[in-house]
Amino acid sequence: MSSVSVRTPWHATLAGLSGSLVGIGLARFSYTPLLPAIIAAGWFNPADAAYLGAANLAGYLAGALLAGTLATRIETVTILRAMMLLASLAFFANAWPLDFVWFFFWRFISGFAGAGIMVLGATSILPHVPPSRRGLVSGAIFMGVGLGIAASGTLVPLLLRQGLMQTWIGLGIVSLLLTALAWKGWPRHAAPEAAEHHHARPHHSSLSLHALYAEYGLNAVGLVPHMIFLVDYVARGRGEGLETGAFYWVLFGLGAVIGPLAAGTIADRIGFRAALRVSFVLQAITVAVPAVGPNEVALMASSVVVGAMTPGIVALVLGRIHELLRHTPSRQKAAWSKATTSFAVFQALAAYGMSFLFEHTDGDYAILFVLASAALVLAFLIDLAAARR
Repeated sequence: MSSVSVRTPWHATLAGLSGSLVGIGLARFSYTPLLPAIIAAGWFNPADAAYLGAANLAGYLAGALLAGTLATRIETVTILRAMMLLASLAFFANAWPLDFVWFFFWRFISGFAGAGIMVLGATSILPHVPPSRRGLVSGAIFMGVGLGIAASGTLVPLLLRQGLMQTWIGLGIVSLLLTALAWKGWPRHAAPEAAEHHHARPHHSSLSLHALYAEYGLNAVGLVPHMIFLVDYVARGRGEGLETGAFYWVLFGLGAVIGPLAAGTIADRIGFRAALRVSFVLQAITVAVPAVGPNEVALMASSVVVGAMTPGIVALVLGRIHELLRHTPSRQKAAWSKATTSFAVFQALAAYGMSFLFEHTDGDYAILFVLASAALVLAFLIDLAAARR
């Protein structure tokens, strides 16, 4: 294993997990259970609160676009530490809602920091890991996203008992502790570039990469209905109430915790391309389940599997990039930045587009899940077509 300035390789993995937990898991997903409390406390009206939720996605897109450029001018370890500090600071800043612009700015900053961690964190660690263990390590890193989703249904409600301001401060303290834990774990030096093999096929890699960007974006579309509408579908669409809806969200969160490790372990055994194809088929089936009026068992399985693939797909796509560009870590960072941008753009467009469609179809949930499933089928077909070319 290449030398990294950390005590153990697993310290670097722990740093990556902490980064994804702070930058994505908490910074993005903790806002969902906080939203009703923000409105009830009179901090913002429902419309403004929704726009503030979108501020994180806007910041994430900006961060995905700029992280690669920042890394060419500033040492990666410095950026990662700064991004974790910024995400932590944003929690404290949001405890004092001075006005809409202040709150929007800090929600934007939290999204920006999350994208920086997502783009640069794992790509600074994985080149130092043997190829046979990269699936496991990438899964462990992105397990932080799943832990954040789980925390959104457990830690946040507990903190809210102390008050809304105290909840933001509590999340800030947790983030600072995780930042301190990760501080010395980030690799300080890039892995050495390996010489390209003479039989390498740059055109083939380029075609596969561009196909992968499209597939990752389409996968983002496939995840949106469960991420946004699952609880509402159960509570109002099936008439089972918010308590039952929350139960399915807990299942979604449990899946998200185990998903990255499971996906990464499978990819280590069968390869990332094969694992990606399996995931597209599995997601296409399980995402479509709510559209057919399923029984409880089928809906539970759908919640767990889609929850697992929400962070699990991240580990698979990053691993696939490393397969395609295994000798050039610098190109891996650029490719991962483009993939993250594709995911952010497709996710934002799908979120707004499906919300619009839902409103103008008198609340037709089925069409949302069918469209999401179709996007995943298309991702699978694109991968097959790219391989044939």
